[in-house]
Amino acid sequence: MKHHEEVKTNDSLYYLVGLLTGLIIGVVIDTTFVLIPILGVVGLLFAGFFLNVFVRGRGNA
Repeated sequence: MKHHEEVKTNDSLYYLVGLLTGLIIGVVIDTTFVLIPILGVVGLLFAGFFLNVFVRGRGNA
């Protein structure tokens, strides 16, 4: 009989924090609403980079 452990991941939390941080920085820097969605995407990309490079590599630390 095999026991299957369910692993919970917090990946969506990293993406949400990256998106919100990018949007907030866009609001602070630019008030013409041009840079806000661009920085939101940059925040998502940075969150993905952080998740794949730093969080995945730490193992069970």
